[in-house]
Amino acid sequence: MALVKYNNNSLSAITSTGLTTGAMTLIKEQTASSDGTIDFVDGASDVVLDSTYPIYLFKFINIHPETDDVYFQMNLSIDSGSNYNVTKTTTAFNAYHAESGSGGSIAYATGNDLAQGTGVQYLTGSGLGGASDESVSGELWLFNPSSTTFVKHFISNVNYYYFGNETGNTHVAGYGNTTSAVDAVQFSMNSGDIDAGTFKLYGIKDS
Repeated sequence: MALVKYNNNSLSAITSTGLTTGAMTLIKEQTASSDGTIDFVDGASDVVLDSTYPIYLFKFINIHPETDDVYFQMNLSIDSGSNYNVTKTTTAFNAYHAESGSGGSIAYATGNDLAQGTGVQYLTGSGLGGASDESVSGELWLFNPSSTTFVKHFISNVNYYYFGNETGNTHVAGYGNTTSAVDAVQFSMNSGDIDAGTFKLYGIKDS
């Protein structure tokens, strides 16, 4: 195997040649302001969530809850948001570390997974802090939601300020167990409103 060396000159010479122009496209941005839910529904308010893109990426930027010790969560719909109750099977694990330097751990999160459940999927592994400087940021990937052949895979990774003055990092992955097209995604807290924060939806071409 050849050893490849890089320096500042070679890195600065790298261009987008070979990359698909517009491979990642911002579809919709929403700013929360005391909202019970943030919904992305295909065909509503300029949202695209169909066969236009095989991959969709949601970005969460400083999502701040109205109340303390609440979970950030999501659900899927196959009827344009009339019902958010897609059957899901998921897996989750959490990592924690306190401001005091204690409590560092990583473990499977039994209470955060679903086994053919239609309820919400927690994206944080514990309660999110509600103080003015506390929030959650991260992303959710949704693959081929318009497929009428395959289940709907998704992967999430978020970091948040745990209300006990700890950083929490939660990974969630699973699938919506439906061969119907998923055409809406909803985000919320398990109690209280989403006080503030920015949600962005991108479409990604795979070639």
